Amino acid sequence: MKKKISNLPFAGTQEQEDKLKAIIAQHADQADMVIHVLQEAQNIYGYLPFEVQVMIADGMDIPLEKVYGISTFYSQFSLTPKGKYSVAVCMGTACYVKGAQGILDEVCEKLGIGPDECTADGLFSIDATRCIGACGLAPVMTVNDDVYGKITADQVEGILNKYRK
Repeated sequence: MKKKISNLPFAGTQEQEDKLKAIIAQHADQADMVIHVLQEAQNIYGYLPFEVQVMIADGMDIPLEKVYGISTFYSQFSLTPKGKYSVAVCMGTACYVKGAQGILDEVCEKLGIGPDECTADGLFSIDATRCIGACGLAPVMTVNDDVYGKITADQVEGILNKYRK
């Protein structure tokens, strides 16, 4: 599955850049530490925008293609920002057969974005996830740490409205 690239402009701060540059400086001559540096960068920014990947590649003297390849290969990395409220719809087998695709479609329609995207106001992002281990509650949707089980598409708008307030 190809990862989406953010549709929002990069909005990094000088403080974030300074933190990242300090981490890069610690590992500048250790190409084998690039995954660690990417993890730290994602902790700082919340995702790995192109501009951050360029800083890492330049600072560690690693080809940008290698940094991008690692960023897109491992599922732990995201190329898109996460919203204040991260909505995840479980697409595991139990959830899928009980209507998870309809839930995901409804969330996307109500928010006007697709999976792996963030609303322009930064309030919501959507992820279609693998099994989250709550099969008995299928279909399941989470918003940050809140779990909603046995939901239907007509409940989605009410759930999202709780977080809009």
